[in-house]
Amino acid sequence: MASLTSVAFTSIGQTSCQRKVNVSSTRSSSSNFEGFRFRTSVFCHCVRFRASSSSSRMVIQCMSAATDVPPTVAETKMNFLKLYKRPIPSIYNTVLQELIVQQHLMRYKRTYQYDPVFALGFVTVYDRLMEGYPSEEDREAIFQAYITALKEDPEQYRIDAQKLEEWARGQTASSLVEFPSKEGEVEGLLKDIAERASGKGNFSYSRFFAVGLFRLLELANATEPTVLEKLCAVLNVNKRSVDRDLDVYRNLLSKLLQAKELLKEYVDRTMWLKMLTSKSVSLNVI
Repeated sequence: MASLTSVAFTSIGQTSCQRKVNVSSTRSSSSNFEGFRFRTSVFCHCVRFRASSSSSRMVIQCMSAATDVPPTVAETKMNFLKLYKRPIPSIYNTVLQELIVQQHLMRYKRTYQYDPVFALGFVTVYDRLMEGYPSEEDREAIFQAYITALKEDPEQYRIDAQKLEEWARGQTASSLVEFPSKEGEVEGLLKDIAERASGKGNFSYSRFFAVGLFRLLELANATEPTVLEKLCAVLNVNKRSVDRDLDVYRNLLSKLLQAKELLKEYVDRTMWLKMLTSKSVSLNVI
């Protein structure tokens, strides 16, 4: 609730002024996520009037108003660590930490609006990143903590990604780009994205969106460059940006695969050395 404060003190002169002071504070609110911060803007209106021949009094009236401030990257990362407290192997954790920083910056852009293609892209990246993770249960728990730390719904990500995957499997190279002339739930979602991307609403292109588009093409067996070009055109998305981000994605997967192979070699070698040491100890005892 806004508060009104009056402060009176003696001053020389006779003027009128108006000031604005920003004050940041941290509060909790039942209608907002825990730990969300507010910035308070304090507007001060000063009125001086003469009280005597030698002095004047100035009354300052201040009105404060609270506005939402998004969490910092550090706060999002801390939320993730609070939600998932078990250690994560460094080969996975390093990439996860980089991804959560990137997605935090996307998530809190002024033009950001969640959409299913973005969700499909992230789910695709996450699942391929976490392939081979020691525990499937932990892999899903990490996913839940990651999305929740960004103040979004992990179940919605999974549901929308599955919905788009099922739809894409029933498409062809031609039908995939003809969604504007068709009716259906997914077609409606894609039309909404195209409209917002054309400038008629909030839309923020990202690498995850590019991966989501490519995943649709993969599932429809339509990975030819001409199909991607047509799909970008009907969605009002810059194909050059998509091509660039898909190259980044492929390089990430390649490096991750190499790292996992090195890790496997290291684990196999360590196990072999342990077995060799164990046999040596047994022989010495005999």
